[in-house]
Amino acid sequence: MAENNNLYERVQNALNKIRPYLQSDGGDISLIEITDDNTVKVKLQGACHGCPFSMQTLRSGVEQALIKEVPEVRRVISVN
Repeated sequence: MAENNNLYERVQNALNKIRPYLQSDGGDISLIEITDDNTVKVKLQGACHGCPFSMQTLRSGVEQALIKEVPEVRRVISVN
């Protein structure tokens, strides 16, 4: 269980590093869940929710940054 808490904290810290970039465009991101196969589920908020570029932001920005910071992460999906 401590291992799961550590992973959650590391993912949350990585998201906190990304958050200012999203907020500068009027958006935000919330961590919803980390599944057993290390899929990170997030919710895009504000201007990011429904933005035509949100999937590109998720793949090229959020997913790449998370995997770089937390190599155990397999993928990132949006639950919007």
